[in-house]
This record gives sequence, structure tokens and C-alpha cells, in this order.
Amino acid sequence: MKNEAIVGIDDFYTKKIKKIPLRDIRRCPADMPIFEVARVMAHDKISCVFIMDGQSKLIGFVSDITLRDEVIAEQRPLNGPIRDVMDPNIISVSSDAYVYEALLLMFQTKTRYLLVEQMGKYIGMVSRNKILTEPSHSPFIFIQSVKQAGNKEELQKKWAKVPQMVFQLIQRGVRAELINQIISTVADTIILRVIENVLKEKGDAPAKFVFFILGSEGRMEQTLKTDQDNAIIYEDKANEQRESVREFFLSFAKEVSERLDYIGFAFCTGDFMAQNPSWTHSLSHWKNNYERWFVESSPETVMNYATFFDCRAIYGDFSLLDQLKDFMVEQLDNPLERFFFNMAQNALKFDPQLTWLKNIRTFKIENEEVFDIKKAMSPMVEAIRIYALREKIFETNTGRRLKELTERNIFDKESASELYQAYYYLMALRLEKQAERIIEERKPAQNYIPIRSITKVQAATLRQIFKVIKDLQLKIKIEFTKSF
Repeated sequence: MKNEAIVGIDDFYTKKIKKIPLRDIRRCPADMPIFEVARVMAHDKISCVFIMDGQSKLIGFVSDITLRDEVIAEQRPLNGPIRDVMDPNIISVSSDAYVYEALLLMFQTKTRYLLVEQMGKYIGMVSRNKILTEPSHSPFIFIQSVKQAGNKEELQKKWAKVPQMVFQLIQRGVRAELINQIISTVADTIILRVIENVLKEKGDAPAKFVFFILGSEGRMEQTLKTDQDNAIIYEDKANEQRESVREFFLSFAKEVSERLDYIGFAFCTGDFMAQNPSWTHSLSHWKNNYERWFVESSPETVMNYATFFDCRAIYGDFSLLDQLKDFMVEQLDNPLERFFFNMAQNALKFDPQLTWLKNIRTFKIENEEVFDIKKAMSPMVEAIRIYALREKIFETNTGRRLKELTERNIFDKESASELYQAYYYLMALRLEKQAERIIEERKPAQNYIPIRSITKVQAATLRQIFKVIKDLQLKIKIEFTKSF
């Protein structure tokens, strides 16, 4: 089966932003009337201008969509200052970034325009449409098509195409870390469309809220075997409004979850979903949850804390989640020894030193000997998360957490390189076997790797990887449990 999203991508992952033509940055002062800015855009035939303050610092931007949504639709007076309608969320990217990194950033931040930085200065701008019309095509064209899907039936068809796309990316040697991000971005886009559609049907929410995601999707490490992990924070309301506000969000979350399940994102077996009343709360209630988990610091509560540490805001007022993270920083300034002790125990309970190849426990699924590659990867996820918590690093992705920890000298470069390569080798193997199972066997993706499918070279590599994991667990054991 041919996938239109894959054609012609051979050089896509080596091209840098500085190799494509950049547009000049058109600037307008913040006090310029709206109609004059519109005239500038019409005269210059441009779809975006950046707004500057009195010191020529860029403080926002205005696009043709801004004029449509914030001016015409709202019937604002055209002689008002442009600052009143500008979008203050300026996003920039280095000129040395790869084109695919810029596109991922655009889709993840929901922006169509990026400023390009070089040596601390803005040297130009690039638009999403410009990159997507470059001669080389990519999976990002597919992501763009997902954004345009109108209903759950169309979204289901789009999600069904992802395994073929992943399989071809693997065959072309695209890095597992990037494939994770592509899958996660497709999933994010689907979730956003579902949320937007549900809100359109139910009407405006009665309070500010943020819908956030957890687990592998929260870490942007999505694979082809995926379920829902999400939650909601809404702003605190007066007592007389609390019941109706909560009722709205639980009903909203239930509808979102049911549509996601239809599309192919299965209900979470652990019930970590916003439709569960335990995971939809006001901000103050969430703070109480985190405080209780932290103070109790039992094996169960630290697991909850860890799960909700791997979170990303996806829709709504992101500042609500930022406030919760600020609260976490205050907690982590005075850590309890048993908090990290119990968290370390979770990282140590996965034993890589078992049977098959002297390293891996096997068991039978469908009368076939297999091993669980997700459990094999868990010690690295858990261990790196512990260090990220201790260092108050709120990056969620395991690979990027590891990079930040290395920059802080928590890991030496050699050890970090071994961990990074080990983690993404396992991830690539996991993605490949999942895609093969869906495409060739026409069976649902799983995290079990058949022993018969492992080559001698892969087996030798796995032996070395489990030595790396064993060394990491020893480091955790010494630093967080004070034992050898």
C-alpha cells in the first residue's frame, strides 16, 4: 500500500532551516491602527506582520486569521490599536534547526509562523505553508490533512494509516525519537480535533480549563499500541457554581474519551482518564492531591506523582498546568527522603537480569515465546524521571530529560550516550515489530517481541543494553536507597 505522506522524503531529515529561503520580518508598531496594519498586509501581499513596542522589541504578531477572528468576527473598531488583537505567543527556532524540527514545533505550538534566530538575532521568518510546499514531501503533509478532518469517522481513517507511515519511516532509517514525535503529533492533532468538535456541540466551557495528557503521550514517546491517559484542571469557582462546573467537565470528558476510543485510542485499563471523577478537578483540588501524594510518599502515591509528572498541556489555558508545576517546584525544594526512596524502588523492581539470553524473562502469548519490551524499557524511563524530579526539570521526553541532566553533569557524556542509544534502539525495535504485526499479520499492536523474530545481531545488542540498564539501576540504588 502506497502512502502519499511518505513520497520523496529522502532528504527531508537532513535539510536545515538556513537552507530554505526566509521571508523578511515585517514590523508594525503596537499603537498602529488595525486598519493601517491591514493595509500594510494587503499592499505587501503578506499574511503575517510582527508587532513591536516602543523599544523595537517584538511583542506579538498578527496574521490574516487574526484579522478575521479577532476583528471582523468580533466587530471591533478598525481604528483601535493593533496591540489589542495581536497574538503575544511568538515562537522562534534556530537557523541550525532541521526543517522537520521546525515543523514539529509549529504543529505542537499550533502556530503557522516561526521567527528564525541566528546568534541571538532574528534574521527572518518562515511559514508552515512555505515548508510544506518545499520540493521534498513528508509525514507533515499527512499531519496537515489530519487537522482538516471533520469528524470522528474521518479521524479514525487517518489514524488507521499511521502504522504504514511508521513502517516506511523505519525502513528509511529515520530515528526512533523522531518517529515517536511524529506519532505523538498525529495523536495530539486528533485529540485537539475531538476536543474542538465536542466543545462546538456542548457550547463554551463554564470555566477556564486545561486538558492535559500523561504517560507515553505526555512524554511524546507514543507507539502504535496506545491508550488514553489524560486529565483536566479547571479554575476554582464560587461554591454555588462548583457542582454545575464539575458536571460539565465530567460530561465533556466522557464524550471526548468515547470518541477517542472509537478512533483507536483505547480506554486506559488503569482508568487514568479525565472521565474518571478522580482525574478531573479544580486547581486547588489538584494541589491538594499533589501535596497528599508527596507527604504520604507510599509506593502507590509516588506512582501517581510520577504518572502526573509526565504531563503535557494540550488544550485550554496552559497557565493552569504551569501553576500546578510551580506548586511542585515548591514541594521539591524540600524533598522527603522516603519520596525518592519509594520512587527508586519502582525503578528497581524491573529486573533485566533474568532468563532468556541470560538477560530477559520470556513467557508465552498465543503459544509463542515472547518478551515484554515495554517492561524492558521501563527502568530507563523510571530512573531518568527520578533525576528529572530531583533537579526540577519539567521536560517530559526521556531523551531530552537525559540531555538536560547531562548538561547539569548528573550523567557523564559517555554514560548518557550509552543510555540514549540503548533506549532508542529498544524503541526502534518496538515500533518496527508493532508495525509489522499490524501490516503483515493484521493483528493489533502489542509490546511483546517474539523470540523467533530476534536476529543474532539483535540478541547480542540486547545483551549489551541490559548491562547498561543494570549499571543505571545500580546508580539509582546507591544514590536513592543508600544500599549496594
